[in-house]
Amino acid sequence: MAIREIFLDGDPILTQPCRKVVVFDDRLRELVDDIKQTLDATKHAVGLAAPQVGILKRIAVVNLSGTQHVLINPEIIQQTGRQRQEEGCLSFPYEYGVTIRPKHIVVQAQNSEGSSIEITGKNFDACVLCHEIDHLNGILFQSRFEPKYTSRFNFREVREYGP
Repeated sequence: MAIREIFLDGDPILTQPCRKVVVFDDRLRELVDDIKQTLDATKHAVGLAAPQVGILKRIAVVNLSGTQHVLINPEIIQQTGRQRQEEGCLSFPYEYGVTIRPKHIVVQAQNSEGSSIEITGKNFDACVLCHEIDHLNGILFQSRFEPKYTSRFNFREVREYGP
């Protein structure tokens, strides 16, 4: 197991769609363990997708309501409602914005062994699931920003030009 480098803003891998996982073996489980360890090392993040560590495979790890889930080949199969949430991203550490996401979603995926699983997310957890699945589709969270509620305030500017 290893903590991997998180790819940052501007890296083209972040905008590429990921390939479906078809082989469930020890190499996959090692990659999943690396993603888990990398996410845990951040101490504050709630999700990390494989492209954020340079791997174009449909794998994400999310912490939902205190429980960590591995999602391989996840697909949203149901979504209802709408909510505004403030979002940030490990690959864009100084940028935050308000998005509109579903209030309730159901995701079908596979675990590290290839077994089918279903995860339900409500409120913030729904937002986390959508955010990570967007990463797997090459969609960045900024494309979901609501201009009416988001100034696209960049916290790097505060450090560089602030008091």
